[in-house]
Order: sequence, then C-alpha cells, then structure tokens
Amino acid sequence: MIKIGWIKFWSLNNYKLRKLENSLLNIRLPGVCFVLPPDGFFSIASCSFHKDCGNFKKVLFVNLKTYQQGTGVDAINLVRILESVAHEAQVKIIPVVQASDVREISSFSKLEIWVQHVDWVEYGAHTGFILPEAVFEDGAIGTFLNHSEHKFKDFKELEKAHQRATNVGLKTLVFAADLEELRKLIYLKPTYIAYEPPDLIGSKTISVAQAKLEIINKVVKITNLHDVPFIVGAGIRSAQDVRKSLGSGAVGVAVSSDVVTAKDPRKEILDLVEGFR
Repeated sequence: MIKIGWIKFWSLNNYKLRKLENSLLNIRLPGVCFVLPPDGFFSIASCSFHKDCGNFKKVLFVNLKTYQQGTGVDAINLVRILESVAHEAQVKIIPVVQASDVREISSFSKLEIWVQHVDWVEYGAHTGFILPEAVFEDGAIGTFLNHSEHKFKDFKELEKAHQRATNVGLKTLVFAADLEELRKLIYLKPTYIAYEPPDLIGSKTISVAQAKLEIINKVVKITNLHDVPFIVGAGIRSAQDVRKSLGSGAVGVAVSSDVVTAKDPRKEILDLVEGFR
C-alpha cells in the first residue's frame, strides 16, 4: 500500500471519528481507499488490497460463532491466518467475531471486522443486550442480524435493530431462512442479504449450493430486482460450492465450522478462496 495523502482530525471524539471513518470507507474509487490507523490520521492510499477497499466486490464471511477455536486468543490467531490468506489470495475475507473480541482484533487487523449480533435497544437499563454504539466504537464495521441461531422475536424487533445498526454506521447482513422470509426482509435494504436454510447449517455432507440451487436462482432474481447483494450460506465446504454460488449470481458466501473447527484452518480457507478465481 502506498500512502498518497493524509488528513488529521483533532477535534472529534472516538465515536465521531468512527462515524466519519465509515463515511469515507463507503467512497468507491478504483484503486483508492481511506485508512484510519491508531494515530488518528486518515490516509488516502493507493492499494491493491486493504480491508476497506471498495474494489473487492466478492466477499467471504467467516463466522467464528462461539466455538472455542473462535474465542479470545484462539480468535486472534485465526484472524491472523485469515488476514494472511486474504492478502495472499487478494480475496476480501470478513471475520465475524463475538462482541467481546471486537476491540482487540480490530486494533491489529487490516480486515473488516464484523460482529455476530446487535440488539435494538438504546442506552439504558437493558442488561445483557449488545448496543450497536458499543461494538461500533470498538471497531466493528458491520453486523449479522437474524441469523438462524439468534433470530429476533418478530419482524418489528429486527426492523428496529437494523435501523439502529444503520444509524450508528454499521453495515448489515440480514439472514433469511426461506424465500417467504427473504421477500419480507429485502425491504429493509440491508448491505447484504443471505439465504441460509437452517437444516443445512453445519452440514458436513451437502451444501446449500448443491441442495437448493433452484431456490438460489429464485433468490438472485429477487435480490437483483431490489439491488441488494446476495450471500449464500449453510454447508459451504469447497471451492466448487463457492463457484456454484458465485456462478448463480451471489456476491459471496458465509462459512463457519468448515474453517473455524478445522485441524488446519489455513488449508481450508485456501481451498475456499480458489472458488473466487
């Protein structure tokens, strides 16, 4: 990465800096990205790879969930592996981590770091909930919402959580379990929307790209109509699964156990990124 300029903002607190940072990061210029390192200087950089470069249209989400291998020190080590592969393969990889790990991981990683969930609550007496402002200030760039393992009670709560996340400055990936739910959620206009049938999550034998290709094709028509990028999830385990998903019109895939719990995570992620070539 070659720095070609910088700007210093002295008067903004950390929260406002993060808001400004995300605004700059949403600027899309070929080969150019905006960087905010710990010293507070925004760098205007010419690059071929960087966590915030808008030129990487295809994306690979890696959900660390609450696996032991995706928690604390192990999460840090795994993200370092993901970052190495992302740089080597020139593929945009987004680790999706627990809220408690966001600050430490985002402090060293050049990858976009997302959080697995935020709630709809605002500041106040809401014990145990996750405030969008908290993870945003810690360094999260985006959040999952409505994952099948952490669904909202009803659409109203999801809608409010999505609005809260968006207002704070977080990108969003909203999950739908079937076509009916996807048709409803698409009107939230999330950054990404995912089709992830619950019966295939964690599957070690078959992926959604193999079992539900006809439905995926229908999803692509819906998402294209509403101009919302589509992510395929559930059981993605190989470069072939990735190629099928991208070939159908998806912009990326979401994986978890295939990488996180693997004996050799680097080997698994290298196999998956081959599907982007």
